[in-house]
Amino acid sequence: MPSGQRAQWKGFLKFGEVTCGVALYTAASTSERITFNTINKATGNRVNRIFIDSETEDPVPKEAQTKGFEIENGQYIIIDPEEVSAAIPESNKTLEIEAFIPCSDVDDVYFDKPYYLTPDKMGGDAFAALRDAMKKSMVAAIARTVLFRRMRTVLIRPHGKGLIASTLNYDYEVRSSDKAFEEMPKLKIEGEMLDLAKHIISTKKGEFDPATFDDRYEAALADLVKAKLEGKSLPKPKKVQVSKPNDLLAALRESAGMMRAAADKPKRTAANANQGTGRQRAARGAAAKSAASKAAPQRKAS
Repeated sequence: MPSGQRAQWKGFLKFGEVTCGVALYTAASTSERITFNTINKATGNRVNRIFIDSETEDPVPKEAQTKGFEIENGQYIIIDPEEVSAAIPESNKTLEIEAFIPCSDVDDVYFDKPYYLTPDKMGGDAFAALRDAMKKSMVAAIARTVLFRRMRTVLIRPHGKGLIASTLNYDYEVRSSDKAFEEMPKLKIEGEMLDLAKHIISTKKGEFDPATFDDRYEAALADLVKAKLEGKSLPKPKKVQVSKPNDLLAALRESAGMMRAAADKPKRTAANANQGTGRQRAARGAAAKSAASKAAPQRKAS
């Protein structure tokens, strides 16, 4: 069990006639993001949400609320929450593997949310046998079970010492790419323009390291809070200039030249780059903590 983390789901993982106890832990969380409350400008107090009747505009208490499915404009079939609960598939708390497939078979557009899948103390051997066999066979597993009140399809892959289980979107939830790209003009790029674009790509090749990517929006919010506390204003961002078709070739030539020049310069090491990023993060964190402590007595918008 990960230290200080609560399991989102506990059950069993079954492959063939082998079953072992497992638990799911959230792999990605938004809890560290800066959030804001809605505030009454006149009083500085936090605003509470109240449900009102769309016609009478009278407040509707929670005990008087129910569910409804709209069949026509303003006409609803009333469905009680108890009826919704009864429609939820019965859960046997078992992730039963239905098939092993190549990892590349699943398009990334179907990926929903990732969870770390870990064994309980009694099922470690069976869990490790499955993990290692999947690694050597270079396959992922498709399983289904009821998770969070819905029947879910899950893709399970080896990940470090354990497994990672990603819930998958259903086919009806994924929009057609044909529709998204239907207005794309049919263009064929060749000659110098294509060669320059390929050259830029070759000079920018690297490896994916999530530690080197900062959340610029969160950093901007932290800077904004800090500036507000200090009574300062932030500089306005520069407007992005989009390359026009008639000067695209010139922009590619300029980019290729810059890439060549950059390749000749000594690069700062990744360790130094990360240290600089760490100092920036520490500064922003201190600003956010300062903002929280100073604004707390006023029921701040944190």
